[in-house]
Amino acid sequence: MSNDLRLIFLGPPGAGKGTQALLLAEQLEIPHISTGEILRSAIADDTPLGQQAQSYVDKGELVPDKLLASLIRQRLSLPDAQKGWVLDGFPRTVNQATFLDELLGELHQTYDYVVNFEVQDEVLIERLLTRGRRDDTEETIRRRIEVYRQETAPLLDFYRERDSFCSVDGNRKPEEVTESLKQVVRA
Repeated sequence: MSNDLRLIFLGPPGAGKGTQALLLAEQLEIPHISTGEILRSAIADDTPLGQQAQSYVDKGELVPDKLLASLIRQRLSLPDAQKGWVLDGFPRTVNQATFLDELLGELHQTYDYVVNFEVQDEVLIERLLTRGRRDDTEETIRRRIEVYRQETAPLLDFYRERDSFCSVDGNRKPEEVTESLKQVVRA
């Protein structure tokens, strides 16, 4: 498998992006860059960014672009991200995608594939309720899915216009999704 891949994983909360990003990143020996993990770490460490992010997370809202952009810029500039990465959880809006395109230009990088994970809402809710995070109540989960549909879905149109866009059925067993991803990236 080539490890010079840069992949963007899109999909609603609970679609399996993180699980698949971690598996594929390990196989490709490239970093899995999860904005969710970066944010959870900032919140747990009670950093100023974490404190700001916590108020949005508690309401099931998206963290503002400005906060996420600084995290992404810093992370993609690190040495381990120079030969490839799997970006999970960013971008979530067209504005973020535009920022990412500009940032990648500055860093002399580009992405190879944008992979959208398609999963039915009821499956998402069931998955998220069983993972047991403090912020995963049914009400908050439904709100996050609603926010995703409103604010993030237009991002799919942004990327659909490009040859690098594809969708995978995330309703299947994790190993079946992994096999589909390997076919996509010709791994």
